[in-house]
Amino acid sequence: MDDSEFHRLKRLPPYVFAEVNAMKARARGAGQDVIDLGMGNPDLPTAPHIVAKLAEAAANPRAHGYSASRGIPGLRKAQAAYYARRFGVELDPESEIIVTLGSKEGLANLAQAITSPGDTVLVPNPSYPIHPYGFIIAGGSVRHIPVPGSTSIDDFLPALERAVRHAVPKPLALVLNYPSNPTAQVVDLDFYAAIVDFCKRQGIWILSDLAYAEIYFDGVPPPSVLQVPGARDIAIEFTSMSKTYSMAGWRMGFAAGNKTLIQALTRIKSYLDYGAFTPIQVAATAALNGPQDCIEEARNTYRERRDVLIEGLKGAGWDLPSPSASMFAWAPLPKDFAELGSLAFSKLLLTQANVALSPGIGFGEHGDAHVRIALVENKHRIRQAVRNIRQVLADPGRSIDLYLRGVGDNITPIKARA
Repeated sequence: MDDSEFHRLKRLPPYVFAEVNAMKARARGAGQDVIDLGMGNPDLPTAPHIVAKLAEAAANPRAHGYSASRGIPGLRKAQAAYYARRFGVELDPESEIIVTLGSKEGLANLAQAITSPGDTVLVPNPSYPIHPYGFIIAGGSVRHIPVPGSTSIDDFLPALERAVRHAVPKPLALVLNYPSNPTAQVVDLDFYAAIVDFCKRQGIWILSDLAYAEIYFDGVPPPSVLQVPGARDIAIEFTSMSKTYSMAGWRMGFAAGNKTLIQALTRIKSYLDYGAFTPIQVAATAALNGPQDCIEEARNTYRERRDVLIEGLKGAGWDLPSPSASMFAWAPLPKDFAELGSLAFSKLLLTQANVALSPGIGFGEHGDAHVRIALVENKHRIRQAVRNIRQVLADPGRSIDLYLRGVGDNITPIKARA
């Protein structure tokens, strides 16, 4: 017997990233120094004052019991204060905010709460995997909206209108994610205003993932959909402390907005968890209410890494757009390698350059012409990755031939190609 007999798991395709992860493990087992730019796992430390607050709270035995599923009051108030100062949006911490175990858990559990078998949800493609699969696991169906090259509402809205017009039954919800993972695209408030207007007229919920709200580089902070007047009638937004405060392993996030959706998420979570460990919530409160220098420092670090990566790869002959937000670069496959597809190209770079990237196909079929590069190594390591990749790009024919002849478990050390 295997897990393919279980109904919900039958609806999930093989996990594309598992192939690359397995090859990465084999490479490291063979003694290779893999530069991992694949998983978006922040390498920056959490600010000392946040860690100190965690330690202080954890030292209190009274904080060791069950916590509150929807989050401690002080943390919900701190998140409301963040929305007020950052977006000018006034939220009721009692009815319009709930604490989640990261934005991913919040979206997945909301999908469980609101989805009936056969419900249709609209999701851009490519997209972060939980956006479609949270609803597929819940028994729904997904209608994909191919993401255009630009983020102009004049490009996106016609695709959205076509998807709604041909969807049966009428779509339940639309998932948005800007700044985007994986594409790093950003949108302005006019974009959200047009989407809110359209979804209100169609009776469609909006689920916005704003996990990268504070990782931006062009001086223009990404907006919140909740800034649109009347958006809270239909919209809920998920945010996370993972990237903003380098607290990925702490699993701390929020949902904010529409009271009906907040109540639905609150109710289902009450059956599933007792909330995050209280000291973590206390530390998260200190992060939101305390000094914010750590956010600017992280932003500057990612900007510097972005510049090293983009300039280095351009010098190596791989010209890719410079992201204005997020901690990712969305890179079109070099033209000499385009026919391989993103998975094979990612394997090629892993075996011949010791560099791990995320294949775009893992984010949807419309991502197969790209790879995602995460800015999660220091500048020295990124420069080394660029040097390794340069060797591969310098001789495409030989690189592809080596890949095709050694595509199995063989690991070709980069030094062997010098």
